Amino acid sequence: MKIFILVAVGLAGGVIGGMGMGGGTLLIPLITLFTDIEQHTAQSINLIAFVPMSVVALAIHLKNKLVDFKAFAWTAVPATAMSILAAYVSRRVKGVDLSMYFGIFLIILGLYQLASIIYGKIKENKKRRQADK
Repeated sequence: MKIFILVAVGLAGGVIGGMGMGGGTLLIPLITLFTDIEQHTAQSINLIAFVPMSVVALAIHLKNKLVDFKAFAWTAVPATAMSILAAYVSRRVKGVDLSMYFGIFLIILGLYQLASIIYGKIKENKKRRQADK
């Protein structure tokens, strides 16, 4: 049963990761919630799974000319530096605490996304009403 769950989680993470939305955002919570795998291990599984997923997704995005190399350079360097620091910090934090922090992060991110969508719809409706006048 655990293998079936891991395959299903991998498929879901692959779909989300292939769209460039961060498969680990889905992969890590699903692994920790539906298997007996600890947070640190789930994170390392995510990092290993990310390599082939990102290579394939990147090849497709390059083919479709969707990669902005200037934005990549400004993003990759600080992201790499912070990932090194975060990897060391995460070793010192208990798995339960990492799960809690990750959950808080996802809640904040979800609320931000929801607020952005609502704000965008309000703005869109306001423009539409002004155009109708």
